[in-house]
Amino acid sequence: MYEAVHARPDGDSTVARLAATAAEYGFDGVVVRNHGDARVDDGVDFERVATEYDVDVVDGLEIQADDPSQASGHVGNFRPKTTVLLMHGGTTTLNRFAVEEERVDVLAHPMRGRGDFNHVLAKAAAENGVRVEFDLSRVLRTDGGPRVQALQDLRKLRELVTKYDAPFVVSADARSHLQLRAPRELLAVGKAVGFSREQVETGLCEWGRVAERNRERRSDEFIAPGVKRGRYEEND
Repeated sequence: MYEAVHARPDGDSTVARLAATAAEYGFDGVVVRNHGDARVDDGVDFERVATEYDVDVVDGLEIQADDPSQASGHVGNFRPKTTVLLMHGGTTTLNRFAVEEERVDVLAHPMRGRGDFNHVLAKAAAENGVRVEFDLSRVLRTDGGPRVQALQDLRKLRELVTKYDAPFVVSADARSHLQLRAPRELLAVGKAVGFSREQVETGLCEWGRVAERNRERRSDEFIAPGVKRGRYEEND
């Protein structure tokens, strides 16, 4: 199981501190999902951190944009450089752009802000293989009315994603190691949303599956899905 996190300077904790806490909680890996304008310093060695804490550390990036035109430019720029690419949703326009763009791996927190999600977007996500994120942060970090609204939003999202068999991921969207939650806590929140234990586990594992697939595609041996370069084949 994996968690997706914001590290410094986008969050309050270092990549190493987040990795150490994730390993302590029993996660197999973390996806570092900093926004494009607050990327992790180039001096951070993800491989060294992964080795030190025995947990996979995946380079990700969460695109923020004002409109689909700007978002498209960011996708073209960051897709070749990033293992897991997320689109920061929260408006109907950007949510739709994300689920219709095959190069985007994850539509992040589609229900945040003024965002909404409907059957058209669920169908597009299923057709294009774009994962819809179940962001549990508002349930975990708010109370009263905001928490009730967050649960209602996630229940609506679950119904649509389940009905149209759209792929999805689950995350607490932690911005510090203190906001990380163990899988058992996320399973409890998922139950309140209407998910089964197996569905929440699927959503947590999906981050790792996306990372593995994209790493393979970026390798020198990759030619097309299901096709790798043989040992006697040479580059053109």
